[in-house]
Parts: sequence; structure tokens; C-alpha cells
Amino acid sequence: MNYIIFGGTFDPVHNGHLRIASFSAKKFSAKVIFVPNKAPRWKEPLTDIKHRKAMLELALKDVDFEYEISDYEINKDDDINYSIDTVRYFKSIYPKDKLYFLIGADQVNQFDKWQDAVELSKLATIIYSSRPGFKLNEGNIDSFSMLSLNYDESGEVSSSDIRNLKTLDMPEDVMTYIEDNKLYYIARIAKYVDEKRLAHSIQVARLAYKIAKANKLEDPDRYYIAAILHDVGKTAKCDGLEAVEFMKKNYPDYVDLPKFAYHQFIGEYIAKTEFNIDDKEILNAIKFHCTGNSDMSKIGMVVYASDKIEPTRQFDSTWLINSCLKDWYQGFIDTLIDNKKYLLGHAKDITNKLTDACFRQYIGE
Repeated sequence: MNYIIFGGTFDPVHNGHLRIASFSAKKFSAKVIFVPNKAPRWKEPLTDIKHRKAMLELALKDVDFEYEISDYEINKDDDINYSIDTVRYFKSIYPKDKLYFLIGADQVNQFDKWQDAVELSKLATIIYSSRPGFKLNEGNIDSFSMLSLNYDESGEVSSSDIRNLKTLDMPEDVMTYIEDNKLYYIARIAKYVDEKRLAHSIQVARLAYKIAKANKLEDPDRYYIAAILHDVGKTAKCDGLEAVEFMKKNYPDYVDLPKFAYHQFIGEYIAKTEFNIDDKEILNAIKFHCTGNSDMSKIGMVVYASDKIEPTRQFDSTWLINSCLKDWYQGFIDTLIDNKKYLLGHAKDITNKLTDACFRQYIGE
């Protein structure tokens, strides 16, 4: 039997981990042993090991390769886990089997600094993935008889990308776990909004993501990111004097809008300055999610509709949700018409330049 030892913090696990594990398992006809690090030497995990293991279990439940999750390092009491101890442990269990030890390109270059690196390389064959444009230490490759996977990591995701909302390339069950347990970006958003607003934002994000996937729209992650951040500016002070001064300074062209709309601009500002979002379509979707505007992007339309019809709203929005799932554009139009009818029926003032432009552009009114 061949075994691939795949250690990592998995903080959080993502589809990049799953892709390279699947590739390696097939290349070497091996079972992959995932070894979550409780206390790795090179980095400090941001999330407790119980969460990281739970996410790993969710991510692996539908994979197409043989695997197991080992608690070996989790159960150790050492302040630091050394890979050599892990490899010795598995060699004692599988003395006659072939062991591989999977590392990334960055670890190739510092492998000579690892604890008992020579012994480790004799107990297990070191296999590594390459990274375009990343210069590898050929001396280490030769000295420790490393094997290249010939796996191209270009465009691959990292855990820090997930944590920083640059991408959400991970299994949906992991995404839901992050929401339910308020980890990473959800914890950051929770610092800006109350519990009720956070729950609403999560529902909007889930719906926007679902609509994008149902309509096979490109990069559904971007729809989720825009939606999860859409109300981040809706604080208790978003329509007070402080907000007026903020608008005069940062969005002077929109100061004349009703104060209820200010939060969309505050939200865009926070997304840009605090969450480092630089995707213009995502930022514009946040910026106009409340009022709408003319010439909206696909992301903007889907987020607008999702915000108005997410399932915890206090009306039965099932038909509008189904309309969006069937055809995102028609669903957006249906939502616009229904929203206008609702606002007029409740004597709401909708006469502002952005909403007027939106209605004229898309429903001719």
C-alpha cells in the first residue's frame, strides 16, 4: 500500500487542498492521510483545531480518492509539532508500505532547516508541487531526493485568500460552517453589524451565490462576496450627522439622496478600505444595492434582487426567488416591479436620482 502524508493547518481547508490531494492520490495510487497541525512550527493557526478538523471532515466527505484524517498531531501535548515525529509514527504503523510526504514549493526551499530532514527524507519520499515563477532550491531537491508532482499550481487558491475574501474556492459545506460558527471574514463583518443584520447578510449571500450557480454565471464567489458585504455600512450611525459629514467628504455627488441610502456608500468605503476589496464590479454592487442605478452589472442586479427577496424577509418571496433561479435577469426585473409596487403601496418616497434612473432603465417607468 502507498500512503501520502498531507500535513497542514487547513485554516481553512479549500478546493486547492482537495485538487492536489486527488492528483497525488491518483499519480501514486495512494491513500492520502490528512494530518491537521495543532501547533506547527512555521505559522500560528488563527482558528481552533476543533473547527479546522470539522471543516476538513466536511470537505472530504464527497472526494473521489481514498483518505483518512489522523488525530496524531492533535492528540500530542508538545508545544511544537515536528514533521519527523509524524513520519516516524506512520512508519511504525506501516513499516513495509511506501510513504510519501507532500510539501509545497515554499517548503522545498527551507526543507534543509527542518528537524532531522535527512532522516525524514529516508523514511518517506518527499513529493512537491511547483509554482510558476517560483525559483526552487535545486540543491535541496537533489540532496533529499525529492520528486516533483508535475502539478501546476498556477491560479491555485490559498487559505489566506479565503480568510481575506479574495476568493471562496472551497466546498459549500465549509462555507456554511464558516457562516454558522462566525469564523474568518464572518467574524470581521460581525464587528460592523448587529446579529440581525449579520443573519440577513448571510441569507443574501447564500441566495446570490445560489442564483449565480443556478444560472451558470461566471465566478459565483464574486456574487457571494458582494452580497456578504452589502450591508457592512449599516451601523446605528449610518443616517446621522456623522454620516452626512462622511458623505460630504467622500461621496459629495450623493449627499442629496435620502439618508436611508447612505449605508450603501459607507459599505462600499468599508469594503474597499477595511476589507481591501478592489474588484470594481463588487464595489459597485455594494454601492448601489439599496437604490439601484442605471447600467448595473450582473453582480449588481443579482445582489439587488437577493437583498430584496432573501427568504427571511417578512413576505412570501418564493415566486421571485424561483424566477431568479430560472433566469437571473428576468428575476431581477420581476423583483424591481414587485419592489416598486410595494414601496408605492406603503407610501414610501422613491423619488431619487438613482432609483428613478434604475426604474427608467429596466422597467421603462
